[in-house]
Amino acid sequence: MPQPVRVLLTGRHGQLGQALLASAPAGIDLIATGREELDLADPTACRAAVAQHRPDWVLNAGAYTAVDRAEAEPELAEAVNAGAPGAFAEALAETGGRLLQVSTDFVFDGEQGHPYAPDQALAPLGVYGATKAEGERRAAAALGADRLCLLRTSWVYGPVGANFCLTMLRLHRAKAAAGEPLGVVADQVGCPTATAGLAEACWRVIERGVSGHHHWSDCGAASWYDFAVSIGLLAAARGLIHAPARVRPITTADYPTPARRPSYSLLDATTTRRALDLEGQHWQAALAEVLARIPLPQA
Repeated sequence: MPQPVRVLLTGRHGQLGQALLASAPAGIDLIATGREELDLADPTACRAAVAQHRPDWVLNAGAYTAVDRAEAEPELAEAVNAGAPGAFAEALAETGGRLLQVSTDFVFDGEQGHPYAPDQALAPLGVYGATKAEGERRAAAALGADRLCLLRTSWVYGPVGANFCLTMLRLHRAKAAAGEPLGVVADQVGCPTATAGLAEACWRVIERGVSGHHHWSDCGAASWYDFAVSIGLLAAARGLIHAPARVRPITTADYPTPARRPSYSLLDATTTRRALDLEGQHWQAALAEVLARIPLPQA
């Protein structure tokens, strides 16, 4: 009998963490932690958790993801997004384990207009992207390429947690009832990524011992406007809402936010799909599956 693979998971209460817990394969000895068990802002605690549990892998799915609030809380964002992966990597370098660090499309500036390859130079626009990029750098410096997998993803959402899809469901319901349009940004392009597929990719990384820089998203491309329209149409067909609101395309300038966002952040996942032997699915098909997992409203 092969030995179980011991995995220390962070962020178990987050939307990705919950998907990872629900899909953990056989042969995984899973130690799942949330903020109450492991404060990612405390590098000493991160190192101590590795020393205590001696995992084969740390799957760091926890992060500071409040993109706009990060502009006002840069120290906390840096502690969680940069300090924790650095501390994990330092400890794993001593114990012999490996790190799967989940990162983001926000490490790029969105200026090039075609999908970003995993080995491209980083150019984050705001605090969130900069702290995630620094986390990548610290992890790589401490652990080296052979024992580190950096997995960047984009526009993550699922049937639980706080995300664009669930926000749009609420807004479609409210705006349709009020007879008002729903304005959504149409000049930022990326790819929505459902947590179920991302979790599958994470587990496949561990199963295959994949290392290096990788990208994962669902297939296709969309603007936030496209995503919002599809959410309304598919949610109405599913019976989650009575009818979709009319979605009005607006520009980034029409909807100013504290943090700048990349206008184009498609990730080239070709080499990752090959390494993991996963095709992925179109984001609209993944969206339909996510909506099918949301309970219908009570009559």
